[in-house]
Amino acid sequence: MQKVIGVRFKKAGKIHLFDPGDENFERGDYVLVDTTRGLEYGEVVIGVHEIPVAEKPETPAPRKIKRKATPNDVARIEENHVREQHAGEVCRKKILEHKLPMNLIDVNYAFDLSKIIFYFTAEGRVDFRELVKDLAYVFRTRIDLRQVGVRDEAKKIGGVGCCGRPLCCANFLGEFAQVSIRMAKEQNLSLNPAKISGLCGRLLCCLKFESEYYHEHYVEQAQQNNYQPMPGDRVVVEDGVRGKVVAVNASRRNATIFIDEEKTVLASWEDLVPVDAEEPANKKPARTFEEPPKTETPPPAERERPRKNPPKNPPRQETQRTTNLFDNRAPKTDKPDKSSSHLPRRHSKKSKRDSKR
Repeated sequence: MQKVIGVRFKKAGKIHLFDPGDENFERGDYVLVDTTRGLEYGEVVIGVHEIPVAEKPETPAPRKIKRKATPNDVARIEENHVREQHAGEVCRKKILEHKLPMNLIDVNYAFDLSKIIFYFTAEGRVDFRELVKDLAYVFRTRIDLRQVGVRDEAKKIGGVGCCGRPLCCANFLGEFAQVSIRMAKEQNLSLNPAKISGLCGRLLCCLKFESEYYHEHYVEQAQQNNYQPMPGDRVVVEDGVRGKVVAVNASRRNATIFIDEEKTVLASWEDLVPVDAEEPANKKPARTFEEPPKTETPPPAERERPRKNPPKNPPRQETQRTTNLFDNRAPKTDKPDKSSSHLPRRHSKKSKRDSKR
């Protein structure tokens, strides 16, 4: 086992573990720590406790605390805050001069003034090489520009959420938890993006707070084969009245049911019975489809082969005509009538010419 303490360098920042050594640190003390970013000033938020030694040799050991902070160190931190405001104004002017599509969010000075970190947001990648040169010429120190996302922007700026309280990420959340739309569905919340999204435009971080409770009482009970109504189910209430489930409250284990008599009632899950479980006999049997009987196909040698060149004008099939017993007219025939009344007109014209001559 190894003794460590938890140190936080910013308000609502990530907690880092360090080795206290032989000294005794209590919660609320301010310390100076050597980090990869230089000497930093932080607050002890977790007292001395023991953790198991890392089994993997690749895992680096916690760094040691350098010393406790003195009143002179606190005065230096206040001076650094004044320098950060001045550095922010200079950086904003340089951004306007270079016409860069970026928005400066925060400035952080290292405790020993060895580095300045500028946090900004942008829609895409920004070429800020010329900006870094100008800032390094002005401040004569190392410059670091870091692009952050919308959630980090809300965390640094702060604000008031839809609940009327300060943002959780800016107040006490050290790290962003993974939030999914499934959590909103389990809690029976409206899936309107305007109601389940925060100031950053992402899903509310508070959806994670009660997700474990709903998962234990809603999902695990479903695995125990206990009936849990879902919106749209047809159920039977304790007194025999049927209705349709409209809404479900998993925390209170009750459901709102719309009765067929145009009224709604509130009933607990234990008093509900699904319609299929009450009347299994009334359930229609599933339709079965019988396969058609298989016909024996002749062998390939006995099949009639189609003609390669079929005739263009196939012979006309004669249809048998039927006669009407009550009709005295002569039956029609397909052969043309060769009587004198049906002679062509050209013969009649020729006869007229012969008569004139």
